[in-house]
Amino acid sequence: MSTYPNITDTKELIKQLVSIPSPSGNTMKVIQFVEERLRDLDVETKRNRKGGLIATLPGKNNEAHRMLTAHVDTLGAMVKEVKDNGRLRLDLIGGFKYNAMEGEYCEIETSSGEIFTGTILMRQTSVHVYKDAGEAKRNQENMEVRIDAKVENAADIRALGIEVGDFVSFDPRVQLTANGFIKSRHLDDKASVGILLQLIKRLKQENITLPYTTHFLISNNEEIGYGGNSNISPETVEYLAVDMGAMGDGQSTDEYTVSICVKDSSGPYHYGLRKNLVALAESNQIGYQLDIYPFYGSDASAAIRAGHDIVHGLIGPGIDSSHAYERTHETSLNYTEQLLYHYVLSDMVSI
Repeated sequence: MSTYPNITDTKELIKQLVSIPSPSGNTMKVIQFVEERLRDLDVETKRNRKGGLIATLPGKNNEAHRMLTAHVDTLGAMVKEVKDNGRLRLDLIGGFKYNAMEGEYCEIETSSGEIFTGTILMRQTSVHVYKDAGEAKRNQENMEVRIDAKVENAADIRALGIEVGDFVSFDPRVQLTANGFIKSRHLDDKASVGILLQLIKRLKQENITLPYTTHFLISNNEEIGYGGNSNISPETVEYLAVDMGAMGDGQSTDEYTVSICVKDSSGPYHYGLRKNLVALAESNQIGYQLDIYPFYGSDASAAIRAGHDIVHGLIGPGIDSSHAYERTHETSLNYTEQLLYHYVLSDMVSI
């Protein structure tokens, strides 16, 4: 039997996922990529009206279901204004700050599907011209996209087919280091999507029948708050979001273990499910940390707010510099994948 998880395969899959542009609102390509991988595994899937993807693995118990979710939508932007100086003003998609994307390469996708490259810069970038280049605020007024095309005014931009409402995605700059790190934009939450796809692949390859029918929601609107608030079957008892663990001052989460969230901005997660996850981690020698994410919401909390009567939880790999240029280590991916494997095979009841 092959070693599981195969962390090399997981990292390569994550690299493929982050390389597909998918800001919230424009996720068709990455959903199709995931759909085709699941089809190759002969997994039943369906799309919801929001464009998300639901995969289902039948279990021995079809009266009580589980649902796991991870999201493929990412931070991004949209063209707010075609400027007279031949550049673009942006409006952000998702909760992040303008300084997190200064100097980043980007792509502008027109409504006809044509792609133009560019760079996100301060209007006052040149220190040879602007005395306040360092002090100027990084905000919507001062930051703009320099398009890689010969454009001098708004008419030139519009002649290319670029218009208000076009989606702007950021270059992930993904790198896999020799000592096990993966650094990239959009590890939130494509790292978790890669883990779930690897988990499903293992279950199918080993012909495992799960104790409970289990659904996997690949959501596409999490960054704007409502990816997981629908399409939850009435039989669903446990709903587990798989999303990044947030790191920073005062946090327990690190890049080398799986993070189990006990509370975020929505309040505490279900105590019984949390205790079951901890018990599974400890009995299987899985490195973990318990943590609170103060400015965070997940698809599980969105489902609770939508009124679903479910047990909800949240785990994920520890991600450094969330909503910027992110990084994690293969050991965190490994432990997350292991915990999910033991969770879906367990017959623990959290209520």
